[in-house]
Amino acid sequence: MDTAILPSTLLLTFLLSVGLFFFVRASTKDRTEVAQLVSEQDEATFMSQLREYFRARSYRVAAVDPEQNQVMFEGNVRPSWFLAVFLTMLSATGILCLSLVLSQLFPNLSSFFIGMVLLSPLSGIFYWKKAGKLEKVSLKVEQTQSESPSSSRITVTAHRDELIELKRVLKLKSAE
Repeated sequence: MDTAILPSTLLLTFLLSVGLFFFVRASTKDRTEVAQLVSEQDEATFMSQLREYFRARSYRVAAVDPEQNQVMFEGNVRPSWFLAVFLTMLSATGILCLSLVLSQLFPNLSSFFIGMVLLSPLSGIFYWKKAGKLEKVSLKVEQTQSESPSSSRITVTAHRDELIELKRVLKLKSAE
């Protein structure tokens, strides 16, 4: 094989491996966001709906601040089996590609490089240990003085996916 092809292939494969490393690391990144949502229901009805929604999603009330009309929910988030297996297989593929290029450059160490594929389950283990955590959701409900006197405004601090699901299930609109 041409001597210029192997080093350039190694460089590109190494850059892809760096991207894979950061992808695995980002799989456990905290994605907490703050959103202001509007409901057409009054505050009392809306709070009971919120309480029922979070109870159904296995959250529990952790703290209540009646002065600020704020509630803090907590719940354990389980890691995804699919994502753990996917990250492991993705890592195995990436390490195998890097190993094949390295074994072309250093043929006497090829069995060592191919053996590095056995390290791929570490990415799934890393995800599994970091992704399972206690998730907190903070809610602050207030009456709005806008179009409808019975509407409520809620400020939610939660994981991005939880906000999407909350908006979908309770049919909330973003405050503008």
